Amino acid sequence: MARRTRRTHNTGATREALMTAAADLFAGRGFDGVRVEQIARRAGVNKAMISYHFGGKLGLYRAILVDLFAGMNTELEALGRSPAPADELLREFVGIIASRSRSHPGFPAMLIREVISGGQHMADSMLPRILSVFQSVRGIVEKGVREGTFRAVDPILTHLTIIGSLVFFFATDPMRVRMVKAGMLPEGVKPPSPEAFVIHIQELVARGLAAETAPVPTRR
Repeated sequence: MARRTRRTHNTGATREALMTAAADLFAGRGFDGVRVEQIARRAGVNKAMISYHFGGKLGLYRAILVDLFAGMNTELEALGRSPAPADELLREFVGIIASRSRSHPGFPAMLIREVISGGQHMADSMLPRILSVFQSVRGIVEKGVREGTFRAVDPILTHLTIIGSLVFFFATDPMRVRMVKAGMLPEGVKPPSPEAFVIHIQELVARGLAAETAPVPTRR
């Protein structure tokens, strides 16, 4: 029994090490710019483990995407069942996307690269997971309109505004860090913290969508 437990632990640790290492490399170099040898070296395992656990580099890449979206989809499903007002749900939605981006630093850059490529490395089974993120925004917007909290707006535009802003912010963090270290920012200008940017987006979308006759939503 002890031997089986150790094997299970090692298997899980190896998978996690490979996914962590690969996510960082894919984010920085793209799918085609990364070799299995580089992933294995960074993960500290034999490259044969990539084929053993994931069936190859493409399988590893897709497993990372599934893992990135799985937790987020679960949180968004719970959000969709919440009876909270629409403006509060929208703020929570922003927080969920931001939290996922911060806990998985490679996610924003990987997503941007994959979208730019037309999703060429993404399995068709991933599309419903991605669509569910938009459906979450759509549900919140439609609820807000019914409640009279939001004016009638296009859910797709709202979705693109939120996701685009957050993904771009977190994907470009390395560039801001580089500029700060090089002393390139104008005097008195400091890059915003992730917390400050998230609050900014929460306020921007909640107030921007507010119905003209509705009171301006405020943070609780």
